[in-house]
Amino acid sequence: MTEFIKKITPNAKDDVLAGITVSLAMIPEVVAFAFVAQIDPLVALSGAFIIGLITAIFGGRPGLISGAAGAVAVIFVSMISEGHTKGMLFDTPIDNMGYFYLLACVILMGTIQVFAGVLKIGKFVRLIPHSVMMGFVNGLAIVIFWAQVKMFTHKSPEVSVAGVKSYASTYMQGTELYIMLGLVALTMAIIWLLPKVTKKIPAALTAILITTFIVIFSGLDVSTVGSYIIEGGGTGLKGEFPTPNAALWQNLPFNLDTLLFILPFAFLAASVGLIESLMTMNLVDELTETRGNGNRECVAQGAGNILSGLFGGTGGCGMIGQTVININAGGRGRLSGIMMALTLLTFILFTDKLIEQVPIAALIGVMFMMVIETFAWSSFRILKKIPKSDAFVLIVVSAVTVIFDLAIAVFVGVIISALSFAWENAKKIRARKRFREDGTKIYEIWGPLFFGSISAFNEKFDVKTDPENVEIDFVEARISDHSAIEAISLLVEKYQAVGKKVKLKHLSEDCKVLLYKASPIFKGVIEEGIDDPRYHLAANPEKFPKPLGEYKF
Repeated sequence: MTEFIKKITPNAKDDVLAGITVSLAMIPEVVAFAFVAQIDPLVALSGAFIIGLITAIFGGRPGLISGAAGAVAVIFVSMISEGHTKGMLFDTPIDNMGYFYLLACVILMGTIQVFAGVLKIGKFVRLIPHSVMMGFVNGLAIVIFWAQVKMFTHKSPEVSVAGVKSYASTYMQGTELYIMLGLVALTMAIIWLLPKVTKKIPAALTAILITTFIVIFSGLDVSTVGSYIIEGGGTGLKGEFPTPNAALWQNLPFNLDTLLFILPFAFLAASVGLIESLMTMNLVDELTETRGNGNRECVAQGAGNILSGLFGGTGGCGMIGQTVININAGGRGRLSGIMMALTLLTFILFTDKLIEQVPIAALIGVMFMMVIETFAWSSFRILKKIPKSDAFVLIVVSAVTVIFDLAIAVFVGVIISALSFAWENAKKIRARKRFREDGTKIYEIWGPLFFGSISAFNEKFDVKTDPENVEIDFVEARISDHSAIEAISLLVEKYQAVGKKVKLKHLSEDCKVLLYKASPIFKGVIEEGIDDPRYHLAANPEKFPKPLGEYKF
């Protein structure tokens, strides 16, 4: 325990203040999560507390903030609506059945994430190209910006035919809008100017407090956290400490039908949650020049979601906006995430009336500054300097993130990048041809041999007109996949079918093993002896401790 305390307190002051700041910025987004998912705001706030606390203590990335995120909320909307309908069709109808399906889905979501961490799937985030990362950051910054623009509205509840509440929004106008814009501008100005005067005081927290005091003492009639929650159908922030939800086990039917209903939603939510968390972790790695543990983060996110579901909270994941606010406020250690969660719980339990007085304009100003700092403005400058394929990926990922969601955007970006890489490398296969004095024709292969370059590789050979003896030298090539092995097998068979002798030279040891396993025709075809000094050096570097130029071959 002593060691844990030492690890979380090297930056205690900044972490504590950053955690408080983030908790204030967390509330409106979590409440917005509840509106999107059509659940009680307290359910989302409880989930944010539990997930935030568990990931802060056990996660693989100190400084990363997790909570109830909108990217996950969108997935649950249709499931909750369908769940309500299914509950009405039971022999004994159950009200609010969608909520119980939600809790079960969150538990299953967390279980999938834990298995992902145990199976070390988190390491695959390293395969995400930088152009995809930049597109993700830009797209998410636009999404967060647009979410803040929607705060300039009034919400009025409507009731759909199915009996599920929906909300209509109308934008502010006139004096109310001008006051709101003025307070947002004031908050942003304080955040921008204060660090130029002193960095000992957290700019975002100071801006929120100053703007709140101005609104309270001037008596301005503006939208606050409290009014925002009430407009959405809530009754305020007052709640109870999260406890295990016994009603879940009483009302939820444990059968195959329930599993098949929630499984697709749980899998999609788990995927989106992990991708957003791991991408946010990568961003923090870049900002802090440190390295996080993706697999550990997967397990922690999963454990947090499982506990959240058991205690009646909703699901969540890493939140890029709040994480950037935390990093910019000086939060670097686990204490900042722990403080965020505990402060959020304190707000819910004890200081509900105080936090409800915070004007929404102050929180919007903080988020706008975060958007400005998060957006990769350099992407405009480098678009003409980077390969066209990377520029295309950057733009596409940004657009798909805005139009659809993060998971789809990342998958699309990785697929386009992979196809572009394969296409470019497919064109790099070369064959240098020469003859020995005895008439043997030698093909020296250059470049990667894989599924994309097989067609070009086959075009290099002229089996019918080649002499009786042929050597294929792979000293400057590497065989990458099964398609390459199959192509070599077919080529050898063609030469042998016309009665010609072919030899394969300088194959790597692992490739020899694969070829021997693939077909018995390679016995006697693969030349085991190595006579090229470049290959000796690559295969056995310990035998050549001096620079290559100092040896005589």
